[in-house]
Amino acid sequence: QVQFVESGGGLVQPGGSLRLSCTASGFSFRNYAMSWHRQAPGKERELIATINFGGGTTNFADAVKGRFTISRDIPKNTVFLQMNSLKPDDTAVYYCRRTRGNMYGDPWGQGTQVTVSS
Repeated sequence: QVQFVESGGGLVQPGGSLRLSCTASGFSFRNYAMSWHRQAPGKERELIATINFGGGTTNFADAVKGRFTISRDIPKNTVFLQMNSLKPDDTAVYYCRRTRGNMYGDPWGQGTQVTVSS
């Protein structure tokens, strides 16, 4: 059973940092690209970062480019999202999934709430 468990969210002031983690199970983690998505209140879920199966190639949405980094720990089946210089617009629930997860019928995890506010 494919599963994604996100953690690490919280309340942070503008300009602050957070590191999110997502542990995956139910598939061969090392063989798949992974992605982070987020959904802000009243908005559609959006793709914000991807990392290829080997970890050497990453891509970011313009809204987070230069502030967020994505990495993965293959032995631990975990993907990370380091978020720096956070803005109120980054407030959202953050989710991870296999890249193109819809093709595989991947479920969404419970997500982790990030709130950026003073």
